[in-house]
Amino acid sequence: MQFNKKYKPDQNAALIDSYFADSKPLEEAVAETNELFFASAASWQPVKTRKSLFDRLKSLWTKKEEPIKLHRTLVRKGTAYPDWQPVLDREFDELQKKAAAVVHVKPGDNLQKALSGGRKTVQLAEGEYIVDELHIPSNTIFRGAGPGKTILKLRDTAPKRSFVVTNENHVKGNHHILIEGMTLDWALERLRPEEKSASGNNRSSCLTLANVTYGWVKNCDAVNPGLHCYDVSSTLYDYSGDGHRARGGSRFVWIDGCTGSGFGDDGVTTHHSDYILISNCFMRDPSGRSHKTGVSNSNGFEVDDGSRSVWLVNNVSARCFGGVEAKAHATSSAAANVHIIGHLSQNDNRSYNFRHIGHHSAEDPESKTARFLTATRIVSIQPVYTNLYTASKPRALTVSAYRHVVINGLRAIADPAYDYKGLPAAGIQYKARYVHVQDIVMRDFVTAGAGLKVFGGTNRAEYVTIKNAHFANCGKKPIFIAKEITGAVLENVTTA
Repeated sequence: MQFNKKYKPDQNAALIDSYFADSKPLEEAVAETNELFFASAASWQPVKTRKSLFDRLKSLWTKKEEPIKLHRTLVRKGTAYPDWQPVLDREFDELQKKAAAVVHVKPGDNLQKALSGGRKTVQLAEGEYIVDELHIPSNTIFRGAGPGKTILKLRDTAPKRSFVVTNENHVKGNHHILIEGMTLDWALERLRPEEKSASGNNRSSCLTLANVTYGWVKNCDAVNPGLHCYDVSSTLYDYSGDGHRARGGSRFVWIDGCTGSGFGDDGVTTHHSDYILISNCFMRDPSGRSHKTGVSNSNGFEVDDGSRSVWLVNNVSARCFGGVEAKAHATSSAAANVHIIGHLSQNDNRSYNFRHIGHHSAEDPESKTARFLTATRIVSIQPVYTNLYTASKPRALTVSAYRHVVINGLRAIADPAYDYKGLPAAGIQYKARYVHVQDIVMRDFVTAGAGLKVFGGTNRAEYVTIKNAHFANCGKKPIFIAKEITGAVLENVTTA
C-alpha cells in the first residue's frame, strides 16, 4: 500500500482489520480492553505532592485538574465509538435546525460577510478562494464542494500568525460549528525557505477550534500549515505546571475523514480539551518547519498538554516523527484517558509514543497526570530513522511515565534488512507503571537488540504484564525484561 496523496482514508478500517484476521473480532477485542482498563483504573492512586504558594496562585489563571469520568468504548455495525458520542449526534441535529437557511457563495464573494451573524449554512461553490483569515460564528455550517474542489488559500501577504479558518471568539467561546468538504491551504511557500514557520502559541494552523463546544470537521484536506493541520485547543496553551490546565478548552469535537500533509508541527493535535473524537483520518509527510532542523517532534496525531477523554479510531499516519503521541511538556499536565482503537503507522520514527517529558528520570518528579491509556488493534510498519528528528531511535512502541496502560493487539512488522543498530524495537521504561500488553505479533526486526524490552535501572518500569505474544526474527533477545523489575508477568510468550 502506497500512503501518498492519492490514498483515501475510507480504506483505513478495512486495511487495519486485515492485520488482525488471525485475532478475535473487533467487538470482542474492545470488550476485553474495556474490562482490562477498568480493572486497572480502579487501583489508581493519585500522586500526592505538596503545593507551594506559587502553585496555589497559579489557580487564579488556570483550572485545577478535575476528576476524570471514565467511559466505555462501544461497537456498532463494525465501528468503534465512545459511549458519549450520542451527545454529538443530538447536538448535530440541533445545528441543522439552527443553520437551516442557506447562503450560496462563489469565488470573489466576501466570505466573511457571508458568515456574519451565524445561524446559516454557507455553501461554497467549486473554485479557489483567497482569504486573509476566516472567523466562524456559532450555529454555522461552512460547507464546500469537496477537498480539491473548494480551496481556501491564505493570501501571500497574510501574517505568519494567521489561521486559514478558526472560530469567531476564542475568549468568550463558540458553539455548534461544522466545517466540511474543502481544502485549507496555509500557503507555506509565501515564507522564506529558511524561515521558521510558526509564530507561537496556537496560531499559524490551517484550522484551530479554540474554546468551542460542539464542533465537527469532516472531509477536509489541510495543506502545508506553519503549525498544525487541525488543532482542538484552549484559548491559549498553558504551561503552568503538572496538575493545572488552561481555561477555555474545547469540548465535544469530532474530526472525521480528514487528511493533512506538510505540517510544521503536528497533523491533528489537541490541547486542554475534553471529549474529542478523531476518526478515519490520514496524516503524512510533515515539513517540521516549526522546529529547528533535525529536532522536529512532528506527529501525525498528537494528544497533548491537558487533553482528556480523547478517542482515536481507524486513523493512518505515514513518515512522521510519531504516528500517535500522547504526551505533555514538562510544565503542563499530561494527556489522560486516551483511547486508540485501530491505527496504522507506516515509516514513522516512533509509531506509538506515550510520555510525559520531564517526568521520566529518577531525579524527576512523578507525573501527577500521565494515566489511563488504551490501544486496541494498532499496527506499526517499519519504524525508521528520520531527518525530522535525527537523534531519535526508531520504535514501534514506547511507554514512559504513564500508569494504567492497556495495549491489546499490536502488529509490528519490519524489513529484515533494515538496520536497527542493536537497539530495541519497542520499550516500556522510565517510570511506566501497571502496563498490560497482550496479543502481540512482532516480526523481522532482525537487527534489533530486542523485540520488546522492559527497562531496568533507576528509571525502571514496574508492574508490567506481557501475555499472548509471539516474536519472530526479532534480534538476539526477542523479549528482554530487566531482573530488577517489580511485578513482571509473562504468559504464553513464544519466539521463533
